[in-house]
Amino acid sequence: MNEADYAEIVERALAEDLGDRGDITSMSVIPEDAVSSAKIVSRVAGVTAGLEVAAHVFRVVDPTVVFTSVAVDGEAVGPGSVLATVSGPSRSILTAERTALNLLGRMCGVATATAALVAEVAGTGCRITDTRKTMPGLRALDKHAVVAGGGVNHRMGLYDQVMIKDNHIAAAGDLAGAVVRARSELGEGTKVVVEVESFDQLEEVLATDPDRVLLDNMAPDQLREAVRRVDGAIETEASGGVTLETARVIAETGVDFISVGWITHSAPQLDIALDFV
Repeated sequence: MNEADYAEIVERALAEDLGDRGDITSMSVIPEDAVSSAKIVSRVAGVTAGLEVAAHVFRVVDPTVVFTSVAVDGEAVGPGSVLATVSGPSRSILTAERTALNLLGRMCGVATATAALVAEVAGTGCRITDTRKTMPGLRALDKHAVVAGGGVNHRMGLYDQVMIKDNHIAAAGDLAGAVVRARSELGEGTKVVVEVESFDQLEEVLATDPDRVLLDNMAPDQLREAVRRVDGAIETEASGGVTLETARVIAETGVDFISVGWITHSAPQLDIALDFV
């Protein structure tokens, strides 16, 4: 990530936590000249993501705090693993602690959930991809965490890829016509993805020129037949009802991608703590 991807997020998060008075607990309890060292530790097994974001939190609070990464994004860690160390003014470390851990824990949670799915489909050639079901305001962080977990990013927003879904088709009145109009309006440089729910829609789409077809809520046997009909002409993506238990079966149908919303909208926060030495 570039700093621009998270600088404003960190600024808003700190403003939310500090309010107008700042960290009144640390200021009233900790001597101004006290210095400390601490470790950022994962309490459980997981995959690391977001260390540079956590480091930025400490830098913004106090540039004299030294943040040293021990792990790297994308690294699998076990319970008790040290992800980073921090040292400097005690007040500053405590002021930055919660904001840093909130962001880091969320990103590690997304990366861990993604990695679990990636492991399930290993060897099939199918890739796990995210969706736009991200936490509002945190999309750049969520998307980075998916990549750290071994997944790939779908579109970043409404602006960088056409995705024609059921409501677009209902409003436009014609599935094939919608694809043709999108391609005509935007040209070959913009990727066009079309969601279908039946073989009739699939055949209609295949007569046009999309880049990928999204096979929505189809059973494995239906997915297998859809992949056969597509026959490599365009990319195929399965979506809907994907779990750790079903991911392998879906991947073995031959689809190129499986898109999963819950890895960003419902992934559990990884349990990460900051312990003073």
